[in-house]
Amino acid sequence: MAKVELKQPIVQEISEQIQDAQCVVLVDYRGLTVDQDTQLRKQLREAGVTYKVYKNTLMNFAFKGTDFESMSSLLEGPNAIAISKEDATAPARILAKFAKAAPALELKAGVVEGTFYDTEGIKAIASVPSRDELLSKFLGSIQSPITNLARVLNQIAEQGGGEAAAAAAPEASAEEAPAEA
Repeated sequence: MAKVELKQPIVQEISEQIQDAQCVVLVDYRGLTVDQDTQLRKQLREAGVTYKVYKNTLMNFAFKGTDFESMSSLLEGPNAIAISKEDATAPARILAKFAKAAPALELKAGVVEGTFYDTEGIKAIASVPSRDELLSKFLGSIQSPITNLARVLNQIAEQGGGEAAAAAAPEASAEEAPAEA
């Protein structure tokens, strides 16, 4: 069997993985210990991110004609790619956090939602909270005024202020009535 026939399924596999990807991050993993690599793979897998090591030439063939072609010039030395189809910031966030603990891991570049980012750009994207975190902050900010109102009403009711507030309401409306007349 010719070498091309052996490599074609791998190029096809890479192409299928990056086809609907929201984010692809290219890293140099040289210098990581087996234990560190195992920990990194576990963190990425838990976040739904595919992390694989492929030959540079095969990645180069798969990247041709796609949004990820801009990373082809960086395919030198040992590289791995992290691919996410759901969360656009997950690979960058996890890899950048891991790189702080394991400086041997080097972020090279990435493409997030069709836009190429260099090392600094990927680090900036890593600082963006996940979609779930943003939604929970949003819901918390919406829920806060309602919770505060419920707390105040509960305190008024506990202090017997419900009756006082009801008694004060007719007085207030009686005071407003002459002003209208």
